[in-house]
Amino acid sequence: MGLWAIIPVKPLRRGKSRLAGILSEDERTLLNFTMLGNSLKALSGVKAIDEILVVSRDPAALSLAREYGARTVLEDSNAGLNMALKRATIVAQAYAAQDVLVLPADLPLLQSGDIEQLLEHTGKPPEMVIAPDRRMDGTNALYLTPPGRIEYNFGVNSFHKHVQQAQAKGMHVEVFSLPSFGLDLDLPEDLDILRKMDIPEFPTQP
Repeated sequence: MGLWAIIPVKPLRRGKSRLAGILSEDERTLLNFTMLGNSLKALSGVKAIDEILVVSRDPAALSLAREYGARTVLEDSNAGLNMALKRATIVAQAYAAQDVLVLPADLPLLQSGDIEQLLEHTGKPPEMVIAPDRRMDGTNALYLTPPGRIEYNFGVNSFHKHVQQAQAKGMHVEVFSLPSFGLDLDLPEDLDILRKMDIPEFPTQP
């Protein structure tokens, strides 16, 4: 089944807690819902992607995913992000996935063409193509072929952890940087950047 894209999604009402000082819970929920929809729309427009898989314990997130024709995995409430991704990857491999692309659900600038550009940098296995966040700390896209070659290390300093692990495993590593992959919404200053762009789809104004 070729290339599978995997999106992990936190419960929509609990995500982006570090924005609680400037956005209400309802505003954060709507923002998370909108960003997930944007990611699903972007992935749906990429012909090279054979399947989209959303892993979450939020029924609303899973329902939205199915509206875009995505497969869904109900996350174990006790599983952390990396374990949830590992399980989702096992599901993809069970359907003969040869490559996986892990994307977070909080990339408001992401479009189909950006994903296509990233995939143009892929080559022969074993390989990892990684897009860092704008701070060169987090991982905002992770392409792996074959899947399961490295352990997921999303969290603090994940960009460097993924690179080091892939190099230790003898994988070719390609770093792909693009503003649309660099901006994720974790901190108030990230939201300020998005607000200055005045994108009407995103409810970021107080």
